Amino acid sequence: MPILAAIIKRSIELRHRLTLANNTPINYQRRELKKLMRKAQFTMFGQTYNFSGMVNSKNFLNKFRATVPVHDYKSIYARWWNKTLHDEEDVTWPGKVHYYALSSGTSESSSKHIPVTDDMVKAIRRTSIRQMISLGGYKNLRSDIFSKGILMLGGSTHLNQQGSYFEGDLSGITTSKIPFWFQHFYKPGRKISREKDWNTKLDEIVENARQWDIGILVGVPAWCQLLIERIIEQYKVKTIHDIWPNLTIYVHGGVSFEPYRKSFEKLIAHPLTYIETYLASEGFIAYQHEQDNRSMRMVVNNGLFYEFVPFTSENFNGDGELVRKPKTLLIDEVEVGEEYALLISTVAGAWRYMIGDVIKFTDVEKAEIVITGRTKHFLSLCGEHLSVDNMNKAIEMVSDEFNISINEFSVSGVKHGTLFAHKWYIGTDGKVDVQALKLSLDEKLKMLNDDYRVERTSALKEIFVEVLPLKIFMNWMEKNGKIGSQNKFPRVMKNSQFEEWEKFVSEELV
Repeated sequence: MPILAAIIKRSIELRHRLTLANNTPINYQRRELKKLMRKAQFTMFGQTYNFSGMVNSKNFLNKFRATVPVHDYKSIYARWWNKTLHDEEDVTWPGKVHYYALSSGTSESSSKHIPVTDDMVKAIRRTSIRQMISLGGYKNLRSDIFSKGILMLGGSTHLNQQGSYFEGDLSGITTSKIPFWFQHFYKPGRKISREKDWNTKLDEIVENARQWDIGILVGVPAWCQLLIERIIEQYKVKTIHDIWPNLTIYVHGGVSFEPYRKSFEKLIAHPLTYIETYLASEGFIAYQHEQDNRSMRMVVNNGLFYEFVPFTSENFNGDGELVRKPKTLLIDEVEVGEEYALLISTVAGAWRYMIGDVIKFTDVEKAEIVITGRTKHFLSLCGEHLSVDNMNKAIEMVSDEFNISINEFSVSGVKHGTLFAHKWYIGTDGKVDVQALKLSLDEKLKMLNDDYRVERTSALKEIFVEVLPLKIFMNWMEKNGKIGSQNKFPRVMKNSQFEEWEKFVSEELV
């Protein structure tokens, strides 16, 4: 096995050097859009918008943007995707859709059915391999790490059959299709992965933990932390490295890792290499390409075409919805530091589809980004423009100042007399002076966001902070069927969801 690991390591290093292409992101993107349009030109969608007539035009890109409307889930489902659920073929992508990822994000109650075509599964697999190849540029990774087990803490691979199609978690769909050569490394294995009950799955992983030599852990921070804590408790050890001494890499995504870092690192004996990914139900969009760079490099040449909508009050209302037909930007028109809502067109038949995420470029030439929040997960009651990225950074700073772990939090905008306030719920099992924490959090937000600082002297009159045990956040997730896999606690709550949360908290504290 050491010989095999050395061969894998050497192959990754060679491939890493060979894949340093000189092409530009916009050139790749033009090619991707043309390939998408050519393949979809004879679908219902392609014929409706005359893909055949425009794909060979020199100006095909601008014609595409001028002709095809921007979609959110409701609009593309109402007119197009619902047909695929009723056995119609060649709707927005050639052929029949056999798999759907169920996705409700962090705020919506009803599940979205996101098509996952064979072409999308192949694209996700190719990007996953590219991510592995990128490790060739990482320093001080032992060659034998590539012979260790890879524990992927994802959704159940047991998919629900609905007539002619199957539905379930994206992680379940992709994991059920892993290539045979990867099965030797993959944990927890096919049997445990099919388990539908999340707690039962965790119990079985804990029971088998000692038998595995895990080198790479993959999953959402909250649930990976919970698993590690249960393993440590079960075997009465100090850290997870007492069970998995070769654990070296942690691959995470779906939510910022920073609020979890402090408590996570209490569970390990030596530092891990952290790698962030941006794998959504709609496609594998970006991944961390360099070891010491927390930004993620967008995948610009593998079945995805991007457009960017400036995330401003001109394009979005207070609820995060488009207020008019937006003017979109291409990847060579964006600017570093500005926030953009992301539109994608994909090999799964999404066309100018608003994924709901807000990103910011850190390097345009390399197409490197960070996720700053979601279009509906920000606060701007009176012009404070507070993003989830601001919140995450402030929470991280407060955690360091008070030497506590804050794993979960949520905030909502509320009326305060004739003006406004923010109400925070912070989850920690550490002891803290709530008033001191409140004052510190407010100051950190003022430092991070000039608009917030200005509004705190006028319309945003107050912030309220309530500290809760972490268990209450987990109980709320379980009550709402959000426990496990890719589910995340909503960082911003609005309207009825916040009312339900406050009612739940009051019942839990009785």
